[in-house]
Amino acid sequence: MEILFTFVPREDQQERVKKAFPEVEFYFLDRDKTRLSSANIIVTYGEDLTAEDIKSAEKVEWIMVASAGIEKLPHKAIEKRGITVSNVKGIHKTPMAESVLAHLLALKRTLPEIYQNQQKHLWNKKMSSSELNGTTALILGPGAIGSEIGRLLQAFGVNTIGCNRSGNQAPNMDEMISLDKILDKLPLADYVISVLPSTQETQQLLGKEHFNAMKQTAIFMNFGRGDLFAETVLLKALQQKEIAFAVLDVFEQEPLPEDHVFWSMNRVVVSPHISSKSGKYVDRTLDIFIPNLKKWLADRSVPTNLVDMEKGY
Repeated sequence: MEILFTFVPREDQQERVKKAFPEVEFYFLDRDKTRLSSANIIVTYGEDLTAEDIKSAEKVEWIMVASAGIEKLPHKAIEKRGITVSNVKGIHKTPMAESVLAHLLALKRTLPEIYQNQQKHLWNKKMSSSELNGTTALILGPGAIGSEIGRLLQAFGVNTIGCNRSGNQAPNMDEMISLDKILDKLPLADYVISVLPSTQETQQLLGKEHFNAMKQTAIFMNFGRGDLFAETVLLKALQQKEIAFAVLDVFEQEPLPEDHVFWSMNRVVVSPHISSKSGKYVDRTLDIFIPNLKKWLADRSVPTNLVDMEKGY
């Protein structure tokens, strides 16, 4: 049995899997695909495999994606081979929920202005600070991440409205709606927070009518995928002051081009797709991978967090 990691974990993390499976050959190669042809299992962030790679990986039976998103994988090539694919859904919830909360608290408590005034040695007590308490958040995609965001916001007295495909109840949501009812609730939301994955249903889900329906004081936050809307639509909404602020962790094109207008807009926060970053990320990945590998080696049991390549999640 040979397992290829297409990224290089810390040495202690490498030793953790080697110790757990002394009978397995592990290779930790940063985007080096020289072991593809002999690998039985591939562990990847999901951005570095092509259809040609899948063709070369003749022995691979399982691809473990150390990410929640799988949109950059070569879906057709993987489906054709019948390769099992799983991800690490759920491990992002703590750092991403904390990132959302950090941005919201910073904006509501005017922290950017306070920091700027410190740099200027300016004692200014005329701040437009406000509170989270008593406000409303519309959370698009109340899965593991969205539900954790809801839990933290509820602790601050925020009313949470969840929005998913079915409208079925999700944890830590005071109310639920289906995706086709978004327009009904947008006028009520102080914060519109998306953690939706990239699927055929969610691509270009939001149009100009959605931003037009938001409060002029609304903060829009996209922590899901950059193809949720056309950036020109958001730009126009900001320029026409249909919304107050945007916090963006994902973009149509990544990295965001140096000359992109978002960089210089004072009502936009550009976060370079880092909301899930944490020193615990790979450890949490291994917490999922190791039990799954034990079951796989024992009887080829289907791993948890199985991905449906046709649905895209």
